[in-house]
Amino acid sequence: MTQNGSSGTQRTSGVPAVDISTPDALAERRGADVLLEVLDSEGVEYVFGNPGTTELPLMDALLSKPQIQYIWGLQEASVVAMADGYAQAARRPGFVNLHTAGGLGHALGCIINAGVANTPLVITAGQQDSRHTVTDPLLFGDLVAIARPNVKWAQEVASAAQIPVLVRRAFHDCNAAPAGGVFLSLPMDVMEEKTTVSTLRQSRIDRRAVAGSLEELADILAAVPVGRLVMIAGDEIDTSDAAAEAVEIAEILGVPVYGSSWPARIPFPTSHPLWAGNMPTKATDINKRLSDYDCVFALGGKSLITILYTEGPAVPETCEVLQLSSDVRDLGRTYETRLSVWGDIKASLQVLNPLLRRKVAPTAAERRKRLDAAREDREGRRRGIEAQARSEMDAPVTTPLVAAHEVVRAIGSRVAIVDEAVATSSHVRSLLHSDSARQYSFLRGGVLGWGMPASVGFSLGYGRAPVVCLVGDGAALYSPQALWTAAHEKLPVTFVVMNNREYNVLKNFQRGQSHYNSTRSNRFIAMDIVDPPVDYMALAHAFGLPARRAERVSDIAALVEAGIASELPNVIEIPISAEVYVR
Repeated sequence: MTQNGSSGTQRTSGVPAVDISTPDALAERRGADVLLEVLDSEGVEYVFGNPGTTELPLMDALLSKPQIQYIWGLQEASVVAMADGYAQAARRPGFVNLHTAGGLGHALGCIINAGVANTPLVITAGQQDSRHTVTDPLLFGDLVAIARPNVKWAQEVASAAQIPVLVRRAFHDCNAAPAGGVFLSLPMDVMEEKTTVSTLRQSRIDRRAVAGSLEELADILAAVPVGRLVMIAGDEIDTSDAAAEAVEIAEILGVPVYGSSWPARIPFPTSHPLWAGNMPTKATDINKRLSDYDCVFALGGKSLITILYTEGPAVPETCEVLQLSSDVRDLGRTYETRLSVWGDIKASLQVLNPLLRRKVAPTAAERRKRLDAAREDREGRRRGIEAQARSEMDAPVTTPLVAAHEVVRAIGSRVAIVDEAVATSSHVRSLLHSDSARQYSFLRGGVLGWGMPASVGFSLGYGRAPVVCLVGDGAALYSPQALWTAAHEKLPVTFVVMNNREYNVLKNFQRGQSHYNSTRSNRFIAMDIVDPPVDYMALAHAFGLPARRAERVSDIAALVEAGIASELPNVIEIPISAEVYVR
């Protein structure tokens, strides 16, 4: 129970009160001003939000903190996805401010996405003035109860004096492995309440723990016969900034490297000869891929995500599993492991790699031969993909492979790609050829509406750098508000809408099941966006962006190149067909 300075009454909270006093003689400030002091000391650059009545104290306080920029999204789901993209790009927590129960409800899909992707977010929402909550005012709801199932923890701030401790705690905990969202409810009266509380100093926390049993892990890895070991590069490699160490261990072992089946990032250079592409998304297909190996070494957790059920496990019974992850929840969670070790990827590999290099020295020459052979295989696969794309160039329709080929060719190896165009995503990933382990990002959580606003956040997180957003026509309709924010901020984001006028992924799922009536009749309910078709050119213009449509295959690369070169937000529509062209 704490004293409420603005009302002179006492308030109770459902959690133990945190009341902080200080011997320092500090001037009285509003809770909103104290919040911004903490954010400033935490290095927060942006507040991502969409304001309403309960956010007015914060919006007013921002006038006195011009170093913190408010990034205005027009809808709460978009706001969270923007902060998600920013946090992934900048490798630091994103700060989000939502509006009451309705705004938090709007945002839940993208909060789920961020949780699955382990994105560190401090999510706040304005709450009604606590002095009249007993009257059931408009927009009031139990924000903590709404948020709690989807974040690491949730709490309502009970007084202005609690703000420094709880906000610091939120930043600490959202970044602790496994990273994720933390939620704070901010009542209007708390944000207006005057306090002399100290904002405390920022804590320095080093979480780079080195895993145990690395000597044993090195012994096991070195003992696997050459050619019988495979490595999976998970998203944690990127969050740990460990791409160089991941490349080093792959080269020491001379093993093929696959990415996650449903990745947030590709944390391994796609131009590297050992890069073998991403794992498939069916358990049966993963099993077939792993059946050539005796052992799989998973760097990072949640690497074998499946979508539709298929009979049998993804990992063959004859294949042993080794794990190194900072997410203690994932160790041995789904598949039996011979050894799972917990620790920071980068710090642990810096210890493991020298150990391993010594242990594999007797077979080093044979492993180098594997690297040379992998280089030839990689080039062979690329030539095969290029030949297939060329064979479809003259088709009467633009196929997904051709669209992906021309877009990737125009983007090159340096511009960041944010991908939510599922119809072309597998082709895009197969065509990437970059020395950077940070070029490509994907919809990790699977909840649509992430890609366009995430691209805004990625551009901000990379210092307002160019980004190309690939988005399906269906997904684009979940969060077109992001176009306005990109225009408002004048961000160099090129939005490429892959428009097949249908939910092609759903159709293909049904076509893969012979018992569906839709498969036999080739009729699909609520999967064709044609009556009426969506005018993406008009949609772009409505939000203030220039737009062009690629009428021919020969238009695609030139339009994408021009869009990137403009250094301004723009929209390109590429009509595509899933129809396979056969000469």
